[in-house]
Amino acid sequence: MAAPLAIQLEFGGGAELLFNGVKEHHVTLPSQSEPWDMKQLLVWIQQNLLKERPELFVQGDSVRPGILVLINDADWELMGELDYQLQEQDNVVFISTLHGG
Repeated sequence: MAAPLAIQLEFGGGAELLFNGVKEHHVTLPSQSEPWDMKQLLVWIQQNLLKERPELFVQGDSVRPGILVLINDADWELMGELDYQLQEQDNVVFISTLHGG
């Protein structure tokens, strides 16, 4: 059984508006039998943090196009995207590149 996992989440570029305007969240993910991965994290965020309009954050089982995801300051595409296994104290940043006009 994996221990609870403490990570930091950040939302920017307008994405924070979906989370009551809160940019930084220090969260502890509950213990589970397998290591946490990004796919599971997105489900957890939807169930626990996302306050409104989930269609602006997720599409299918990933983030919607136009949201940049960084894991410890590296593009998540270099880290395995949804398959990346989260580590203690990881910093995951979601930045919306979509702006209304």
